[in-house]
Amino acid sequence: MSYEAIRVELDAPSRVATVTLNRPDKLNSFTRAMHKELSAALDEVEAAGARALVLTGAGRGFCAGQDLADLDFTPGAMTDLGGLIDAHFNPLIRRLQALPLPVIAAVNGTAAGAGANLALACDLVIAARSASFIQAFVKIGLVPDSGGTWFLPRRVGMARALGLAITGDKLSAEKAESWGLIWQVVDDADLKDAAGKLATQLAQQPTRAIAEIKRAMREGATQTLDAQLDLERDLQSELGGSHDYKEGVRAFMEKRAARFEGR
Repeated sequence: MSYEAIRVELDAPSRVATVTLNRPDKLNSFTRAMHKELSAALDEVEAAGARALVLTGAGRGFCAGQDLADLDFTPGAMTDLGGLIDAHFNPLIRRLQALPLPVIAAVNGTAAGAGANLALACDLVIAARSASFIQAFVKIGLVPDSGGTWFLPRRVGMARALGLAITGDKLSAEKAESWGLIWQVVDDADLKDAAGKLATQLAQQPTRAIAEIKRAMREGATQTLDAQLDLERDLQSELGGSHDYKEGVRAFMEKRAARFEGR
């Protein structure tokens, strides 16, 4: 498929896919067309057998959220924001969370509104030192969406989450790292290489196990301890019969690097 609002690259040797939001003149803000392309790109990445995904933005920003120019403000015909979220943003966040491969957000520049929460929906976030995160919703009379009210309190605690949401203040990448909101900050010039190196490292890991780690960690946020202990038991029983478990044990016993296949 050909794309206009995004770019898709797949490095065959490493099996790392890179999806770049590509509307730099609009800070990669979302339109309905861009949502459709990104959904198709995630299908393509998964079908191609990619073992890790990097999501980033072109130009000077990661993503500024919704492009307001793509909405209708005509009296009596205004865009229903709930319908827009239900049709596009919520499926995207759910899809990223459920992808059976590690997903890295490489945040270059501004990540604002739904763009900030798009990054947080990824498994790991690496940010350029000049990057920033802004829960800009309050500035136009809205609440954080795209999972913002779920991700923020779980990552930084209620006090900081509320502060970010009700002030709409800019959070620097370095402070985001120190607060535990993101994984790592690197110098701007090193962002692409750092994200690629991490993605390549993860692509060589047992990605089936990584998919179940993602699932278990997220279910643990709402389960009781007893339920979570049962889930861990069930996952270990399932993964204990996998190719990668057997290969990992053999490699350990033979004192060599494991050759995982994600199965």
